[in-house]
Amino acid sequence: MDRNTITGIILILAIFIGFSLFNNNRMNKAYKAAIEIADSRMAAGELETARTEYVNALRYKPNQPDVIARINEINQKLGIVNEAASKDTAIIQQSNQPEIIAGQSASLSDSTRYGVFSKAATGSNDLITLENNKVELKISLKGGRVYSARLKDYRTHDARPLILFSGDSTVFGFNFFTSDNKAVQTNNLYFTPESDQKYVVVTSSPQSVVLRLVADAGRYIEFKYTLAPDKYMVDFNVNFKSMESIIAANQSNLTLDWKMYIPQQEKGRTNEESYSTIKYKYYQDDVDYLKLKSNKEVEKVEIPTKLSWVAYQDQFFSTVVITNDFFLNGSVTSNKTPASQKYFRYYTSEIGVPFNPGASNEIKMKLYYGPNSITILKKEGYELDQIVILGKNIIGWINRFAIIPIFNWLDNFIDSYGIIILILTIIIKIVLFPLTFKSYQSTAKMQVLKPLVDELGKKFPKKEDALKKQQATMDLYKRAGVNPMGGCLPMLLQMPILFAMFRFFPVSIELRQEHFLWATDLSTYDSILQLPFTIPMYGDHVSLFTILMTASTLLTMKMTGSTPGSDQPGMKLMMYMMPVMFMVILNQFSSGLTYYYFLANMITYAQNIISKQFINEKAVLAKLEANRKKPIVKSKWTQRLEQAAKQRGISTTKK
Repeated sequence: MDRNTITGIILILAIFIGFSLFNNNRMNKAYKAAIEIADSRMAAGELETARTEYVNALRYKPNQPDVIARINEINQKLGIVNEAASKDTAIIQQSNQPEIIAGQSASLSDSTRYGVFSKAATGSNDLITLENNKVELKISLKGGRVYSARLKDYRTHDARPLILFSGDSTVFGFNFFTSDNKAVQTNNLYFTPESDQKYVVVTSSPQSVVLRLVADAGRYIEFKYTLAPDKYMVDFNVNFKSMESIIAANQSNLTLDWKMYIPQQEKGRTNEESYSTIKYKYYQDDVDYLKLKSNKEVEKVEIPTKLSWVAYQDQFFSTVVITNDFFLNGSVTSNKTPASQKYFRYYTSEIGVPFNPGASNEIKMKLYYGPNSITILKKEGYELDQIVILGKNIIGWINRFAIIPIFNWLDNFIDSYGIIILILTIIIKIVLFPLTFKSYQSTAKMQVLKPLVDELGKKFPKKEDALKKQQATMDLYKRAGVNPMGGCLPMLLQMPILFAMFRFFPVSIELRQEHFLWATDLSTYDSILQLPFTIPMYGDHVSLFTILMTASTLLTMKMTGSTPGSDQPGMKLMMYMMPVMFMVILNQFSSGLTYYYFLANMITYAQNIISKQFINEKAVLAKLEANRKKPIVKSKWTQRLEQAAKQRGISTTKK
């Protein structure tokens, strides 16, 4: 790679980044201008003008839950249920947003729209609290759904209560048709509680909240939520009582409609986005998921086969819908919400639920609201531990059967996770030392022979002599007892462990909000300097652990020295560019990972110092000189090839 090529690549990247920044800046300015006008008009009481400006802002950035909420508020104040509200809805729903525009359900009369469920079209939107020592659930009478889920043992990065979802940022209910062809969405109807108790606290035994969506006397849909002590899992049973004459007789399945905005919980949004996705488990089969780190605004997958569960997963927490039997099929979608300060993903699912249109039909499911902890998820069963992103094949095996068991064992005795990472790194480096030693031995011997290799370069300076030079170099290595690949193969065998650590640290909930030295949270980046601007790819801060990692990498490379071929200008530039590129990329990664990388480099440096004591340069050169006087012993394979060639030559001569 010559200088012109490198310059060209840099210019192309600069133009691309510059155009992206210019375009994003232009859109942001237009959006902010519209919001400022709308806010000022709303403060002045000019609701019509404010609504127009908010809708105009959504044309620039359609995925804005806060703006949607303001439009809802204005629609309610103005009593808008006409075509204007429908136009607002059309703009907002360009990105498949949930139907949360106030007033649209009133566009048709309740009796016409809901039929036998018309009485449930209005009601009180009260909340019932169901909680234990782990989780607090707010259950809404509207939709009979879980309105919010708060995890008591965790906080957000800025010390607020950690709420997985709340309010109108979620939709959860069954969609079906009645026998008179009315489309029913339970999420929009009001349930009736079977008890007047507003707070249900679980202490020593499981407790339940029962809600009913009543059609008429003796006919209803019942939602029953049961929570046990010390659990993140909720039993969710749905009972269709005497609904055979209400639900269409030919309807053998219902649609579970589930939509949710995923709020930002962590400091490092880039990291959080990178490790968030929708996962789903095929019935009696493997777990699959939407593509991670996708550049697409919308990712969608149609699943025509049976499923066991569907999980909305962010970096450290998940909301999972599980069936005791199986779901028939599903359709899942992930939408990015890049302009939102509060949310970073919008997930939707339409899940086919088996339904028997008889007198009574009970659907048994479970809902998990909790952390992505391997230990907790394994105890819950259903292979939920597969939710945690630890890598596939050998990388996943290394994490599950080596790294995590060692980490958990150390966690039983040591409080500081920084010390745990140090000890874990030492253990890994001790296990890998035989490979590291062989690698260093081979590299050191090649350094001893480098002056002789340089002489061969002077002996064969012409390009047409390149093959002769290569043959002479390989002969030199062979006579000195050096394998040129001896330094590469051991390093390649270590790569799966390095990749495993890249997977382990960013998703390890044990490191979340754990302090060590200047790092306030080992699960995200450490920062010693906040920049007043954002550098593309690098970010808006300076990570000290990343700088130490880069410096230690360069130190190790310098100690190892140059090997044949590395003295070429292009190769030498690439060798020193790689650590710098890693510094840029990893600046926003987990500080636990960059801390581990720094420790690994320093231990490798120490190991190389030790290994150097076992390399006798005079002995290597003496062996070379002794072998030069001996004829080269040909391998059996070479002898067979020469014998075969000789026989072919003899037979040709006879003819």
